[in-house]
Amino acid sequence: MQPHTQIILFGGSFDPIHSGHLRVAHHARHALDADELIFVPAHRSPHKTDFPTPGRHRFAMIEKAIEGFDGFSVSDCELLRPEPSYTLDTIRFFRNQFGPAAILHWLTGADQLADLKKWYGINDLLKECRISVMVRDGYPSPDFRSFEGVFGPACIKQLESDIVQTPRIDLSSTQIRRQLPSGNIPADALPAGVLEYIMRHHLYGCSQ
Repeated sequence: MQPHTQIILFGGSFDPIHSGHLRVAHHARHALDADELIFVPAHRSPHKTDFPTPGRHRFAMIEKAIEGFDGFSVSDCELLRPEPSYTLDTIRFFRNQFGPAAILHWLTGADQLADLKKWYGINDLLKECRISVMVRDGYPSPDFRSFEGVFGPACIKQLESDIVQTPRIDLSSTQIRRQLPSGNIPADALPAGVLEYIMRHHLYGCSQ
């Protein structure tokens, strides 16, 4: 019997994508033994009020960042959909693409768990995919007891089994955006192709 296809969907603003995102993606793909990891840049998060860099630029930067990496791809499904972008709609898009037997993992940070109960259609979402929570090295694993009585024991057990321990990375897109105009960003914070794209298109206040 052939094993089920396992797909990781890694959503976020990626404004811009940086080396930390790539390290986490590699680690998660290995930890979950996934066949493919797909970056899914968001049109705009329903939980955020600020507007990110236009999607065409963020999509292009991800393409630059993953050039040459097997098992990585990027989808513009959320960028093409009217906002706001809901994770449930994205999961159903990929379910239709990969079929009912595929195992879909939605990769999210532990900092997003506080709002998990507020996610649109969360009960349906938990039935249609597996929420894989990233926990940085040195930090305690999430305590899912606060979800008892809300999601049920089977969902709690699934959440606990899909925790992904990731290396501790002291990089953030917010920090990088602030530092780019002065050129004072950490060494290797951005893949070379991404930095070249930013400079060529004068993003984040940069000029050549």
